[in-house]
Amino acid sequence: MGCVNGKNVILSEDDIQFLVKYTDLKEEEVKENYENFISKHPKGKMDKKSFEEMMNLCYPNSDKDNIQKHIFRMYDSNKDGIIDFREFMLVVYIMSSGSPEDNLKQIFKLLDINSDGSVSIGEFKRVTRDMFLLTNEKEVDTSIQELMAEKAFIEMDSNNDGKVTLKEFVDACLSQKKFSTMLTLKIIDVF
Repeated sequence: MGCVNGKNVILSEDDIQFLVKYTDLKEEEVKENYENFISKHPKGKMDKKSFEEMMNLCYPNSDKDNIQKHIFRMYDSNKDGIIDFREFMLVVYIMSSGSPEDNLKQIFKLLDINSDGSVSIGEFKRVTRDMFLLTNEKEVDTSIQELMAEKAFIEMDSNNDGKVTLKEFVDACLSQKKFSTMLTLKIIDVF
């Protein structure tokens, strides 16, 4: 199923069954996707350089340097600096076919820069700014971007403690609060 230093890179039966269970893909589809992944990443893993190349293909004329760090972090769930096939497929599946709650959990990972389980106003503004750069919306003034981020943050921070938890984030987005929904939809557009 792939080759590294003369040795086959094989998708384990546990990984296959895990992906079948959590992605609604059939076993054959998982294997086909793995073959495609291996053809592009022969070592069976995507490092930051490979991820950057993929981002360049997806967003050729965008300022993506900052946002790609956030997106890489979302995929790299075990934080080892490498995206393996299992991590890659789970995020792709969730963002394309997952429930609204699953999608929001992935978006929260994108916003939680330091991975401490909550999002500060600084993290929120930084990701918002980077997202606007990626989507080439440079005509949106920085002060307007910051105002949108601040308004969304205030909507989400239901207990006014200066940080947004996953629950607060999901609740605000699902209840369709104005600025929370607007920025979340903007992030979803990236995917």
